[in-house]
Amino acid sequence: MSGFSTTAIHHGYDPRDHHGALVPPVYQSATFTFASAAEGGRCFAGEENGYIYTRISNPTLALLESRMAALEGGAAAIAFGSGMGAITATLWTLLRPGDEIVVDKTVYGCTFAFLHHGLGQFGVRVTHVDLTDPVAVERALAGKPKVVYFESPANPNMRLVDIAAVTAAAHRVGARVVVDNTYCSPYLQQPLALGADVVVHSATKYISGHGDVTAGIAVAADMEVAERIRLQGLKDMTGAVLSPQDAALLMRGLKTLALRMDRHCANAMAVARVLQAHPVVAEVHYPGLESDPQHALAKRQMRQPGGMIAFELRGGIDAGMRFIDALRMVACAVSLGDAESLAQHPASMTHSTYTPGERQAAGISDGLIRLSAGLEDTADLVADIEQALQAVQSARPACARPELQAMVPA
Repeated sequence: MSGFSTTAIHHGYDPRDHHGALVPPVYQSATFTFASAAEGGRCFAGEENGYIYTRISNPTLALLESRMAALEGGAAAIAFGSGMGAITATLWTLLRPGDEIVVDKTVYGCTFAFLHHGLGQFGVRVTHVDLTDPVAVERALAGKPKVVYFESPANPNMRLVDIAAVTAAAHRVGARVVVDNTYCSPYLQQPLALGADVVVHSATKYISGHGDVTAGIAVAADMEVAERIRLQGLKDMTGAVLSPQDAALLMRGLKTLALRMDRHCANAMAVARVLQAHPVVAEVHYPGLESDPQHALAKRQMRQPGGMIAFELRGGIDAGMRFIDALRMVACAVSLGDAESLAQHPASMTHSTYTPGERQAAGISDGLIRLSAGLEDTADLVADIEQALQAVQSARPACARPELQAMVPA
């Protein structure tokens, strides 16, 4: 079996089949022709393989999908025009009115909105549970939900879910498990190998890696499930097709995914250690730190602890906004996984519409910062974080005893 990077670069493509072109060609065509009506009929009936229309399949997309399936260890993958396209198409396919979906208490804001404004409005019961609590998991599964859905690590607070344990429990009651693997990419974590049924990605993030593509991927362990997601969720329900040009850009990103993830992780670890030692930081959520309560779980299910960090500043919303405004190199932006380091303050930005109580229930404190460690020189990234922390510290009330500064009430 080929290694990860070899698969990402070479899988499914032979230049000799394409006039020697080293880079796979982009099939920039919406439709495809047939030699006869009979051939077209066989393709539409599924009796013969062939391309019909790019909303269903396309040679460039098919190559990307085959590589993603190989990297995630799945039977088949489906490409989408966005991460939300992958999530919505998958869940619309797997759920029907009257079904229940059990969801972790912390999920991406747009996923939360879809669950309640989409599925919830069409007769699907949405139940949020702390999936890190085995007792809560067993209690929630007693109702025999059709799907269990979670992110690990979760956006934006880095909570990990024990994928193997939750999946085993869900399968005992006949539920399918869908895991959002965006934060890790298949290089750091492979949920299907831990028992999950479907993995979804916002490929806009690490898989692209360059901030110039909006895309999504779903990878299923079972071919029948993958085909249903393609022909129902993609073709008929959402139409969230990915363009061939964007598929080519994602394959470009895959070539350097392993190299980039190693650097993202190294930079994140360096920043996490600085944050851990600073008095204005109340808590650091990064599973690479030995002090993190989920460090052992991360070592079991992740190759490395990732390029994302969540940390809580003393001083609440004001401290969070001051930190963001003090950054010089790190950009204030809501995406992640780019070459550039990015930071955002959920309480004043992405989750500002939540009430304080709703944020607290989701595990998002007022002083929480989400940082995506980029590919810059480590020393430069650390220096920018340190000076922003100093700006927060300088604005806090003075304390007669410096060693007690961290104890000044927020």
